[in-house]
Amino acid sequence: MYRIRSLLLAVALALASTGGPALAGESPAVGSPAPAFRLQDQNGKWHTLDEQKGKWVVLYFYPKDNTPGCTTQACEFRDNIFAFRDMGAVILGVSVDDVESHAKFAGEHSLPFTILADSTREVAKRYGVLYKAMGVMEVARRDTFIIDPQGRIAKHFEKVDPKGHSQFVLAQLKALKAAAKG
Repeated sequence: MYRIRSLLLAVALALASTGGPALAGESPAVGSPAPAFRLQDQNGKWHTLDEQKGKWVVLYFYPKDNTPGCTTQACEFRDNIFAFRDMGAVILGVSVDDVESHAKFAGEHSLPFTILADSTREVAKRYGVLYKAMGVMEVARRDTFIIDPQGRIAKHFEKVDPKGHSQFVLAQLKALKAAAKG
Protein backbone atom coordinates (compact mmCIF):
# COMPACT_ATOMS: atom_id res chain seq x y z
CA MET A 1 0.00 0.00 0.00
CA TYR A 2 2.85 2.40 0.88
CA ARG A 3 4.49 1.76 -2.50
CA ILE A 4 1.25 2.49 -4.35
CA ARG A 5 0.75 5.75 -2.46
CA SER A 6 4.38 6.69 -3.12
CA LEU A 7 3.96 5.93 -6.82
CA LEU A 8 0.76 7.95 -7.04
CA LEU A 9 2.41 10.85 -5.23
CA ALA A 10 5.39 10.67 -7.59
CA VAL A 11 3.12 10.74 -10.64
CA ALA A 12 1.15 13.67 -9.20
CA LEU A 13 4.35 15.59 -8.46
CA ALA A 14 5.79 14.85 -11.88
CA LEU A 15 2.69 16.19 -13.55
CA ALA A 16 2.42 19.13 -11.21
CA SER A 17 6.10 20.13 -11.20
CA THR A 18 5.63 21.69 -14.60
CA GLY A 19 3.83 24.54 -12.95
CA GLY A 20 0.62 25.01 -11.14
CA PRO A 21 -0.74 27.98 -9.29
CA ALA A 22 1.99 29.80 -7.42
CA LEU A 23 1.31 30.60 -3.79
CA ALA A 24 4.05 33.16 -3.48
CA GLY A 25 5.04 36.31 -5.27
CA GLU A 26 7.52 36.62 -8.07
CA SER A 27 10.92 35.03 -7.94
CA PRO A 28 13.82 37.40 -7.28
CA ALA A 29 15.14 38.94 -10.49
CA VAL A 30 18.58 38.20 -11.89
CA GLY A 31 20.94 40.78 -10.42
CA SER A 32 18.93 41.27 -7.24
CA PRO A 33 20.06 40.13 -3.80
CA ALA A 34 19.17 36.51 -3.06
CA PRO A 35 16.61 36.30 -0.24
CA ALA A 36 18.21 35.42 3.08
CA PHE A 37 17.32 32.24 4.91
CA ARG A 38 18.09 30.22 8.02
CA LEU A 39 17.22 26.53 7.66
CA GLN A 40 18.23 23.18 9.14
CA ASP A 41 19.99 20.55 7.09
CA GLN A 42 19.54 16.78 7.04
CA ASN A 43 21.60 16.54 10.26
CA GLY A 44 19.71 19.24 12.14
CA LYS A 45 22.47 21.85 11.72
CA TRP A 46 21.38 25.41 10.97
CA HIS A 47 22.60 27.17 7.81
CA THR A 48 22.24 30.70 6.47
CA LEU A 49 22.86 32.10 3.01
CA ASP A 50 25.24 34.67 4.54
CA GLU A 51 27.60 31.80 5.46
CA GLN A 52 28.14 31.27 1.74
CA LYS A 53 29.32 34.82 0.91
CA GLY A 54 32.38 34.69 -1.32
CA LYS A 55 31.29 31.41 -2.94
CA TRP A 56 29.15 30.50 -5.90
CA VAL A 57 25.97 28.79 -4.70
CA VAL A 58 23.72 26.44 -6.61
CA LEU A 59 20.43 26.65 -4.73
CA TYR A 60 18.00 24.13 -6.12
CA PHE A 61 14.42 23.65 -5.01
CA TYR A 62 12.68 20.32 -5.50
CA PRO A 63 9.20 19.01 -4.68
CA LYS A 64 9.63 15.89 -2.54
CA ASP A 65 12.26 13.54 -1.11
CA ASN A 66 12.44 10.03 -2.56
CA THR A 67 10.31 10.64 -5.61
CA PRO A 68 11.74 9.60 -8.99
CA GLY A 69 12.49 13.04 -10.45
CA CYS A 70 13.86 14.44 -7.21
CA THR A 71 16.06 11.39 -6.71
CA THR A 72 17.39 11.65 -10.27
CA GLN A 73 18.19 15.33 -9.77
CA ALA A 74 19.90 14.84 -6.38
CA CYS A 75 21.93 11.86 -7.61
CA GLU A 76 23.15 13.76 -10.66
CA PHE A 77 24.32 16.62 -8.41
CA ARG A 78 25.98 13.97 -6.21
CA ASP A 79 27.72 12.42 -9.21
CA ASN A 80 29.07 15.81 -10.29
CA ILE A 81 30.04 17.04 -6.82
CA PHE A 82 33.77 17.16 -7.55
CA ALA A 83 33.24 19.29 -10.67
CA PHE A 84 31.15 21.75 -8.64
CA ARG A 85 33.75 21.82 -5.88
CA ASP A 86 36.54 22.37 -8.42
CA MET A 87 34.61 25.44 -9.58
CA GLY A 88 34.32 26.70 -5.99
CA ALA A 89 30.57 26.15 -5.89
CA VAL A 90 28.39 24.96 -3.05
CA ILE A 91 25.23 22.95 -3.72
CA LEU A 92 22.22 23.47 -1.48
CA GLY A 93 19.01 21.54 -2.09
CA VAL A 94 15.74 22.76 -0.57
CA SER A 95 12.32 21.17 -0.23
CA VAL A 96 9.44 21.56 2.20
CA ASP A 97 10.11 18.10 3.67
CA ASP A 98 11.30 17.94 7.28
CA VAL A 99 14.76 17.19 8.69
CA GLU A 100 13.92 13.53 9.32
CA SER A 101 12.80 13.00 5.72
CA HIS A 102 15.96 14.73 4.47
CA ALA A 103 18.15 12.55 6.71
CA LYS A 104 16.66 9.39 5.19
CA PHE A 105 16.87 10.76 1.65
CA ALA A 106 20.49 11.92 2.01
CA GLY A 107 21.52 8.67 3.68
CA GLU A 108 19.81 6.41 1.20
CA HIS A 109 21.42 8.16 -1.77
CA SER A 110 24.78 9.12 -0.18
CA LEU A 111 24.27 12.81 -0.89
CA PRO A 112 27.53 14.69 -0.18
CA PHE A 113 25.91 18.12 -0.06
CA THR A 114 23.50 19.98 2.17
CA ILE A 115 19.76 19.63 1.76
CA LEU A 116 17.69 22.11 3.72
CA ALA A 117 14.30 21.61 5.33
CA ASP A 118 11.88 24.46 4.58
CA SER A 119 9.00 22.91 6.50
CA THR A 120 7.44 26.34 7.16
CA ARG A 121 7.55 27.00 3.39
CA GLU A 122 8.76 30.56 3.99
CA VAL A 123 11.92 30.28 1.88
CA ALA A 124 10.04 28.70 -1.03
CA LYS A 125 7.60 31.63 -0.83
CA ARG A 126 10.42 34.21 -0.80
CA TYR A 127 11.97 32.60 -3.86
CA GLY A 128 8.59 32.47 -5.62
CA VAL A 129 8.62 28.69 -6.08
CA LEU A 130 5.86 27.49 -3.73
CA TYR A 131 2.79 26.05 -5.41
CA LYS A 132 -0.05 23.60 -4.82
CA ALA A 133 0.49 20.21 -6.44
CA MET A 134 -2.78 18.68 -7.59
CA GLY A 135 -4.52 21.57 -5.83
CA VAL A 136 -3.92 20.12 -2.36
CA MET A 137 -0.27 19.76 -1.35
CA GLU A 138 2.09 22.73 -1.08
CA VAL A 139 5.54 21.91 -2.49
CA ALA A 140 8.47 23.72 -4.03
CA ARG A 141 8.56 23.92 -7.81
CA ARG A 142 11.68 22.43 -9.39
CA ASP A 143 13.68 25.65 -9.88
CA THR A 144 17.40 26.37 -9.56
CA PHE A 145 19.15 29.62 -8.71
CA ILE A 146 22.84 30.30 -9.18
CA ILE A 147 23.92 32.88 -6.63
CA ASP A 148 27.18 34.77 -7.16
CA PRO A 149 29.86 35.32 -4.50
CA GLN A 150 28.33 38.72 -3.66
CA GLY A 151 24.99 37.09 -2.81
CA ARG A 152 23.10 38.17 -5.95
CA ILE A 153 20.99 36.03 -8.24
CA ALA A 154 23.17 35.33 -11.28
CA LYS A 155 20.83 32.88 -13.04
CA HIS A 156 17.37 31.38 -12.49
CA PHE A 157 16.16 28.20 -14.16
CA GLU A 158 12.42 27.58 -13.89
CA LYS A 159 10.57 24.26 -13.98
CA VAL A 160 13.70 22.30 -14.86
CA ASP A 161 13.92 18.76 -16.15
CA PRO A 162 15.81 16.77 -13.49
CA LYS A 163 17.54 14.56 -16.07
CA GLY A 164 20.73 16.27 -17.23
CA HIS A 165 20.12 19.38 -15.13
CA SER A 166 23.35 19.06 -13.14
CA GLN A 167 25.48 19.08 -16.31
CA PHE A 168 23.53 22.05 -17.64
CA VAL A 169 24.07 23.99 -14.39
CA LEU A 170 27.80 23.18 -14.50
CA ALA A 171 28.04 24.62 -18.01
CA GLN A 172 26.12 27.74 -17.00
CA LEU A 173 28.26 28.19 -13.91
CA LYS A 174 31.42 27.92 -16.00
CA ALA A 175 30.10 30.61 -18.36
CA LEU A 176 29.11 32.88 -15.47
CA LYS A 177 32.52 32.53 -13.83
CA ALA A 178 34.27 33.28 -17.13
CA ALA A 179 32.11 36.38 -17.67
CA ALA A 180 32.79 37.56 -14.10
CA LYS A 181 36.55 37.35 -14.71
CA GLY A 182 36.45 39.05 -17.94
